[in-house]
Amino acid sequence: MKMNYRQKIFLYFFLIFTTFAAGIFIVGQLRERQHKTETLKEKLDAYSDIIDAAMAQQATRPVEEIADNLLKLFPENIRLTLIDRHGHVLYDNAVTKTALMENHAGRPEIIEAERTGKGSNVRISISNKCKYLYYAKRFNNYYIRVALPYDIKIQDFLKPDNFFLYYVIILFAGMLVLINLVAERFGKSISQLHDFAMSMGDSGDELNSQFSILNSQFSKDELGAIGSKIAENYRQLKENKKEIALEREKLLQHVYSSEEGLCFFSADKSVEFYNGLFVQYLNVITDLANSDPAKVFTDFSFDRVNSFLVSRETNDTYFETQIDRHGKSFAVRVNVFDDKSFEIIINDVTKQEKTRRLKQEMTGNITHELRTPVTGIRGCLETILEHQLDAEKKDYFIRSAYNQVLMLSELIRDMSLITKMEEAPQSFKSEEVFIANLLQNLKNDLEIPLRDKNIRMQWDVTGNIVVKGNANLLYSIFRNLTDNVIRYAGTDIDVDIRKFGEDRNFYYFSYSDNGVGIGEQHLNRIFERFYRVNEGRTRDTGGSGLGLSIVKNAVAFHKGTIVAKNKADGGLEFLFKLAKTDEVN
Repeated sequence: MKMNYRQKIFLYFFLIFTTFAAGIFIVGQLRERQHKTETLKEKLDAYSDIIDAAMAQQATRPVEEIADNLLKLFPENIRLTLIDRHGHVLYDNAVTKTALMENHAGRPEIIEAERTGKGSNVRISISNKCKYLYYAKRFNNYYIRVALPYDIKIQDFLKPDNFFLYYVIILFAGMLVLINLVAERFGKSISQLHDFAMSMGDSGDELNSQFSILNSQFSKDELGAIGSKIAENYRQLKENKKEIALEREKLLQHVYSSEEGLCFFSADKSVEFYNGLFVQYLNVITDLANSDPAKVFTDFSFDRVNSFLVSRETNDTYFETQIDRHGKSFAVRVNVFDDKSFEIIINDVTKQEKTRRLKQEMTGNITHELRTPVTGIRGCLETILEHQLDAEKKDYFIRSAYNQVLMLSELIRDMSLITKMEEAPQSFKSEEVFIANLLQNLKNDLEIPLRDKNIRMQWDVTGNIVVKGNANLLYSIFRNLTDNVIRYAGTDIDVDIRKFGEDRNFYYFSYSDNGVGIGEQHLNRIFERFYRVNEGRTRDTGGSGLGLSIVKNAVAFHKGTIVAKNKADGGLEFLFKLAKTDEVN
């Protein structure tokens, strides 16, 4: 049966005190017996001195006579033996024929007396087969040996007094009671702590309830105070553990849903935690597909990261670089923590990098496009200001400057429109637009340039086709496509606009002409900003170079896409779709 803590304490103290009490008792008994034996030897020593004194006073009398007279004064059971220094027995009152007794020089008590002056021994006499307590004392010319029969009377005399035994037993019983009380007092708080530890559940309400009950039961001494403090610390630990678990769950959810690849490493570069996006980006950067994040330390693409981790100074806790691989750009960041563990963050910045390059390219293009009209305007004005011109020439330069201003104004307008679509699409008002009405208004607006180029514009779009979107942007789609025909398709051209299909969410349109068309190598780039099939033709035909880019952005604003292709029988065709409503995802 398994003992509880109180029983163990009681058992330990019981064994310790029992051993202690037994040792005290045994030592006491031995000491008392030794003391009584010494007392008895002192009596026998006194008898020896009396006999020696009597023999010295009555030296002229026979030894037997002196001894017989002295024995009358001593107890009846006293045995007296006189032995010379050579071991010969001179007298023994227990033996009649002493001359026949063997030499006593080898008796233990005689040997000890020869060495120390006194000697004792308990043994059976060879002469009469009785057991004696012998005591021998050495004098100048002989040994006097006095002996008492080692019978029950002597044994009772030497037996220790039982009073000490009874005292020890009573004291032992009292100590057992005290030990039990101490064990119970110590064991109570320990048992309460044990019950508290064993009965705690994971529920916060259950924890607080049981803590309140057990805390009230703890004893009010120091051990009870310790128990209460441990229980309080345990309760706080459970609560903190629960809070940490919640925070950890939030952190994990954040890491898993993050759009960045994250991986945490220990100081020895062991992987501690990572999300799936980290491995996905890692496999794009490296040449071999692998699910082990530790390959960042072996792939050459991360040489700069590894160099930083190996050679960094103590205060260098942050490093950032960019890796371009397989047509994609990745920003890589390293954060080193105080315990020398670190995290590596990989972020796909391909889109941002492309946007940055496009903006850089657009800035260059805008600069280039602005330079031409500004230079033209400046040249015209300088000519007017610096030269004496007749009215006709002056009017010519003024009109040239005006045309350049119109070109510059058109460029600024188109750039503003593209920027607004990209950065503030929510600013465009949405309404229901009838496409047939929009096309009729467009034809009316371009009546003169269409007539000048003999361009015939027709459409197969019924009046019930309605797109919910921005009227100005929808107008700009068809306007820029038509301007493109007017500028570049040639003369005597037919423009055909038709709806060739629809589904639940989209209308599908075709915008085509039978003009000169363009080379196949240009079809994938005509929607780029400032891209021109022929760089020189703008000088003759005008335009900002942003028309088709506006078309693409306006179509995308209405959840659609657009592509261009050359027709088999000549000319250019644009195929695009427009969402019926702005609620399409």
